[in-house]
Amino acid sequence: MTVAWRPTAAFRAMQQRATLLARVRSFFADRGVLEVETPILSAAGVTDPQIESLTTHVRGRPGAMYLQTSPEFAMKRLLAAGSGDIYQIGKVFRDGEVGRWHNPEFTMLEWYRVGFDDAALMTEVEDLVRMLLAPARELASAERLTYAAALERYAGVAAHTASEAELASAAAAHGIVCEATLDRDARLDLLMGLVVGPHLGVGRPSFVCDYPASQASLARLKPGLPRVAARFEFYLDGIELANGFHELGAADEQRRRFEQDLSVRRARGQAEPPIDEQLLSALESGLPDCAGVALGVDRLAAIAAGAASLEEIIAFPIERA
Repeated sequence: MTVAWRPTAAFRAMQQRATLLARVRSFFADRGVLEVETPILSAAGVTDPQIESLTTHVRGRPGAMYLQTSPEFAMKRLLAAGSGDIYQIGKVFRDGEVGRWHNPEFTMLEWYRVGFDDAALMTEVEDLVRMLLAPARELASAERLTYAAALERYAGVAAHTASEAELASAAAAHGIVCEATLDRDARLDLLMGLVVGPHLGVGRPSFVCDYPASQASLARLKPGLPRVAARFEFYLDGIELANGFHELGAADEQRRRFEQDLSVRRARGQAEPPIDEQLLSALESGLPDCAGVALGVDRLAAIAAGAASLEEIIAFPIERA
């Protein structure tokens, strides 16, 4: 008899997850951060070449509608309209992401703090995670590593100056064989994901910050050389939990980055989703100086429960959806 209809997560894990979400809401209520909801469907898609959207169609509307990969664009429209500090817990969707720590549909916590920079937001991320894991687990103080220092320490390469050949050699030295044609940033991503990441957050939480300008995404750039972005990622137990920015507010620069993303997609033969013009209009009207971060709820819930994979914390992963 088939049992595929049954949940993969035990009810105790579901109870722990519900408690964790209640504590998240309490944390932000105590700090005066407003919970909001924004649409899951959008007429525009994410341009990031590393992320693929899922699409659907709505009767009476021309073209595809995109299931959100993050609520970021809509939340920034709220910020530009004067919402103040906000957070959201909701479902997001990314095509092709299936594995031990990936599911195409997952739960994301995203929040924005007006007047914060990336350093201040890192402190709040650490405060939140420490509170959510206590009292079952006490965390040591988090380390803060630059992207360059992390690549040097664990992969033995200079992130800002290494040639593509040197990056390929470093990957091979760590047993990574990749026959695909990769650009420089893709080679760095390969090293970060497969070589560096598993070492991060082991023994103590780790923040990786000051990403190369070419990987700024929606973050502003910091002054000085080499050019780096006000972007960070947070790791615990070798698992990436969060990605945050001191947010870029310049509409013209954001448009340039979107167009560059589409150029990369075109060269790779990927789909080219429409740019979110409503976000750009919101930036033109004025985004307050703020920092924002997205945190994977399922991964954090799995760590809190001592689970070995997401299927132990998600009732029905994609195989049973």
